[in-house]
Parts: sequence; structure tokens; C-alpha cells
Amino acid sequence: MTSADGELEDRIRALLDARADTASICPSDVARAVAPGDWRPLMESVREAARRLAAAGEVEITQKGDVVDPDSARGPIRIRRARTN
Repeated sequence: MTSADGELEDRIRALLDARADTASICPSDVARAVAPGDWRPLMESVREAARRLAAAGEVEITQKGDVVDPDSARGPIRIRRARTN
């Protein structure tokens, strides 16, 4: 993992910390926070960072409000804190 990867994970955590416990964020929120003028190239890296955090149990990846497998999710996703039921 590179320092840039760690920065993306930290930014995901920081954006989630700044929101309500039930809130989610879009990967583009993270990319825009890191590189406001040229965020689109970061999108896949943000998704990868979210997958690592999901594998560690820190976050969940959702689509249309439902938790999905981060490795098979295609299309728009959201990132939220991991929830205990």
C-alpha cells in the first residue's frame, strides 16, 4: 500500500467522521476532497481504498441502500460506516 492509498483511506474515515453515524458518502466526495481540480482519475483508487476498509470491517459498500460485495459491485456505490445489527 502506498502513502497515496493510505491518504484515501484516511480521507474516507475523515469524511464519514464529519457526517451523521447513519450517513454515507460517494467515492467522488473523497476524490474531490483530495484533488478538486482533477478528481476523476482517482475514482478507481477510491473504490479500492473503500474495498480495503470493507475487508477490514470498518465500512460497508452499498448500492441502493443495500450492502453489496465490494469485489463484485458494478456501477454507483456509496460508502458508510460498518453497522452492527
